[in-house]
Amino acid sequence: MDCPHRQEAGVTGLPTLGLVDAVAVRLADPGTVPSVLQTHRQHLAYGPPGIALLHIERAANGLGPWQHAHGWLAAASHGSLTSGPDSHPFYGVPAFAHALACAADHLPGSYQHALDSMDRQIGLDVRRRLDVAHRRIDAGCLPQLAEFDAIRGLTGYGAYLLRRNPDSPMVRAVLDYCVRLIEPIWESGEDLPGWWTAMGPSGRPDEQFPGGHANTGMAHGIAGVLVLLALAARKSTITNGHLRALHTILAWLDRWQEETGRGATWPYWITRSELRTGRCAASELRRSSWCYGTAGLARAQQLAALATGDTERQITAENALAAALFDPDQLGAMTDHGLCHGFAGLTHIAVRTAADAHPSTVGRLRAAIPGLLAAICPVDNDLERAATALVSGTGAGPGLLDGAAGTALALLAADTAAPPQSAWDSCLLIA
Repeated sequence: MDCPHRQEAGVTGLPTLGLVDAVAVRLADPGTVPSVLQTHRQHLAYGPPGIALLHIERAANGLGPWQHAHGWLAAASHGSLTSGPDSHPFYGVPAFAHALACAADHLPGSYQHALDSMDRQIGLDVRRRLDVAHRRIDAGCLPQLAEFDAIRGLTGYGAYLLRRNPDSPMVRAVLDYCVRLIEPIWESGEDLPGWWTAMGPSGRPDEQFPGGHANTGMAHGIAGVLVLLALAARKSTITNGHLRALHTILAWLDRWQEETGRGATWPYWITRSELRTGRCAASELRRSSWCYGTAGLARAQQLAALATGDTERQITAENALAAALFDPDQLGAMTDHGLCHGFAGLTHIAVRTAADAHPSTVGRLRAAIPGLLAAICPVDNDLERAATALVSGTGAGPGLLDGAAGTALALLAADTAAPPQSAWDSCLLIA
C-alpha cells in the first residue's frame, strides 16, 4: 500500500514527497486514465512506459509498491509493440525496453527473457539505421534530425545501449557514427557542420529556415550527441576520433556562446544567414530548459568537461546554469511544470549538475533549487488539489516528458538529493 501523503517538508524545505505521493496515488491504476492507454500505449513521453518509471523509482526507493509498476508495464505491453522503422527510443519496443530495464535492475531475474528479446530487435533496428546513415554520409547528403537526435534517433538508441552494455560492439558502432556525423559537409558552395539539416526545427521544411539550420538542443540537436560521447568516455568506452569529435562540438558551441551580462547563453539553433555572417540575430532571451537553451547545454558541457578533465570549462558551464536559474527573464519565459521545457526539467538538471559540481559553484546551484521547487509545489500545501491539477487539469496530463509523472520524478530526485535509483533519466541524456 502507498504511504499516506507526507505533509512534512523534505530536505528541500517543501512538501515535495507529499506531492509525489499524491500524484502516484492518482496514477496507481492504469484503468483510471483510459485515454492514455488508447492513444499513447507505446509512448515513453506520454504513455504507460513513462508513467511506469514513476512507480519503478518510488519502489526502488522503498516509497511505494512494485505492484503499481508492474501494472503500468503490463498495460504498455497489452498488445503488440512496434519495432523497425516506425519505432524509436521514445516509441515502441525501445521505449518499453527502457522502462523494463529500469525495473529489472532492481528485480534480479525478472523480465530478463523479454529484455533479451527486445535487445536483439533493437540491435537489428540500430544496425539498419546505421547502414542508412552511413550511406547518406557517403553520398554527401545532409541528415534529418530524426537520424541522430535523442528522441527519435541514434543518439537516443546510443543512450539505451550504453546503459545496457557499455562495452558492446553496437555501442562502439553508434559512437563511430557520431564521429562521422561531426565531419563537415560541402553543400551549395558552403562548408556546413555534419549535423546541419535542410529542414526546420520541426523536422519539416520551414520557410523561416531557408537553407536549414544547425540545432544545438538536447532533444533534437548536437548537445545530445555531445552528452553521448561524454558519457561513453566517462565509462572508458572510446572509439577512433571520439575525443576529436567531442572537442569539435565544444568548439562550435564556444563559437556561438553569447554573454548577456548575467551569464553565458547559447542559441537554440543557427540559421544559414547567421552562419554566413558569423553572428546570431538579435532576439529576446529565450527560456532555459532541457530540450533547448542554456540549462541542457550547460549540463552537456559540464559532462564533457568532466570526461576530458577540463576544470575551466566545467566551472564556466556550471556558472552559466546558475545564472540561468536565477535570471528573471529566462524563468519568466517558463509556462509549465514539465521535464521537457518546464520547471521540473530545470530542477532536475540543477540537482544533477550540483551533484557533479566543482566546489566553487555547488553552493550557488543548490541555492537555486528551492525556488524552482516553489514554482511547482502549492503555496497553500493543498497537495490533493495540486496533484489533481498536474494529472488531469488543464496541463499536459499524466505522462513523463510534459506531464505529472515526469514532474513527480523530478520532485523525488530533488527531495532525496541522490541520483535516481532506477536511472530513469538516462533516456534524457543528462546522466
